Parts: sequence; C-alpha cells; structure tokens
Amino acid sequence: MRRNRCAVLCGALALTLLCGCGGEQDASQRHSVALVVKSTQSEFFRSVFAGAEAAAAEYNLELSIAGPETEEDYETQNRLIAEAVRAGAEAIVFSAIDQEENAAAIDAAAQAGLQIVTIDSSVDSDQVSTYIGTNNYAAGQMAADAVLDRVSGPLYVGVVNYDVGTANGQERERGASDAFAASGRAEITAVVNTLTEAGRAQADTAALLTDHPEINVLLALNEPTSVGAAQAVKALGRSEEIFFVGFDSNVVTVDGLQDGCVDALVVQNPYAMGYLGVESAYQLLTGQGGAPDETVDTSTRVVDRDNLFTLDSQKALFSFEEHLD
Repeated sequence: MRRNRCAVLCGALALTLLCGCGGEQDASQRHSVALVVKSTQSEFFRSVFAGAEAAAAEYNLELSIAGPETEEDYETQNRLIAEAVRAGAEAIVFSAIDQEENAAAIDAAAQAGLQIVTIDSSVDSDQVSTYIGTNNYAAGQMAADAVLDRVSGPLYVGVVNYDVGTANGQERERGASDAFAASGRAEITAVVNTLTEAGRAQADTAALLTDHPEINVLLALNEPTSVGAAQAVKALGRSEEIFFVGFDSNVVTVDGLQDGCVDALVVQNPYAMGYLGVESAYQLLTGQGGAPDETVDTSTRVVDRDNLFTLDSQKALFSFEEHLD
C-alpha cells in the first residue's frame, strides 16, 4: 500500500493540541524509540528531529536521537544501533548511510525484538516494516524535468552525487539519467561522487566544471552537495551559463535562487519523515491505528525564482522552522 499523508499532517497536529489526544499512558508504560540518522549537522536532519520530537510528545514516547558527524560513517551508525538495543529501545527509526553495510546491524536489532522503520534512505533488510520518505527515483526525474521544462537546446549535464552506497542518491541519479535520456537532447557528461560536506563538494564541483567546460546543466542531489555546488558555480562566475538544480532547503541555496547561482530546488519534507517515522514506530509497538503502510511517500516540490515567494513554496522551504532552535 502507498499513501501520502503529508497533506493532513498539519491538521492532525493541530487537532491533537486542541483535544489533548495522546500522552495519557502511565510513565512506566512509555515505549522507547531510537532515531538513528546519517548526520546531526544538516538543516535537513534538524527538521527531521523536530518532526520526530513532535510525534514523541504526542504519543508519550521516550525518544533518543543519534547520528555520526559525517554522512559517510556507517560504522558509527552500526555502533549506535547496537547501543540503542542495549539501552532498551523497542523500535528504531533509521536513515541508512549505506544500504548494504548497515544491513547486518539492522537485522541484529530486529532479531533482538526491535521494530524497524526506515526514513529518507532505505537499508537492504527484509526486517524493515515501513519506509517513509521521498520517492527518490521520481525526485530525480523531477530534477531533470525542471531543466527540460526551462532550458532549450542541447544539454550537457554534470551530476554531483554523494556516497555510492546510499540508496536515495543513487535512485535520484538513475531517475534523472532516465529522464534526460528519454528527452533525446540531453546527456550526462560527467558524474562526481563527493563527501557529504559543503567544502569538499565545492572543490569537487569546481574540478568537475573545469575539466568539462561544456557542461551547461548541473545537478546536486542532497543539501550539503547542493550548498557546495552552488558556491562553486558562483565562485567560478558561471551562474549565467549553467542551469543549476539542487536538493532541499538551506539558507545558502535559497539565497542562491535570488542571486542567480541556483535556478531550482527539489524540496523534500523532512519534518514529515521524522513525525511519520516515529508515529509508525508507535503504531507497530501498540497496534493503535492499525499497522503502518509498507511505503509512505512524503511530499516533494520544485521551487524556482518564479514561485519562490508563493505561500506553498515558503511553507516547503521554511516549514516548522520555529521548531529548529
């Protein structure tokens, strides 16, 4: 089954606040959920945390939040999963750095009796009860369509991706590549896989554009790579000649939409991923509300200079910002 519940999320939260639903369990009966993500540093995951904390408060859950310092450190993620098991967590909400290297740790947690929910990026385990996040293949197509709909003529595309073991980045690249190939007027000229850190992404993007001066379209496939790629385009003075599409919302890339180094952003809904991930863990632990769906697609939209200041775009870019202290 596949549902998109993000359209009703705000209403559900408001109704909860008004009616006082949830939070009525005895403290000794509170369930424990561990949220283990790729990194604690990005705006994307801070929004995930805000959503997760809102759901934990609504359903009276004990919530722990952990992640490595970098989005390449799957070994630390595996250690954090094991620590959550030892600490008595009953469910793990997980965003995988490496779909294969994280699988054994998730399998071990499930064998210890924990319920498993994945958000944002999946893991190669049949112990996962539900996945909540973007349809990443479709999001890659959306990024390519943002170019095809706005730029005429032959397109020479550079792609700035991140860790090759991370499922969502690879799916986005595949979706974009297929959409460009189907157009008959675009080709992927070069792909660079960089660290998920803005400074390194900037350096690797600058090298990519220097080695391939024919590139007139650039895609970057998550928040840190988009920040670094935008900075590289601007520093090289190529904002006018390169059509750049990034992912997610960050003050640097949003400013880039206004100064011209960014042309469009594919914006996900990390708050919903955090909220619905913890809610699904609660449903699995209690059976209340029925079992969660196997897959829940969260909303994704394209924001460009033409629609930047519309209400819907502002909500997508800055949703629940007040929670991100």
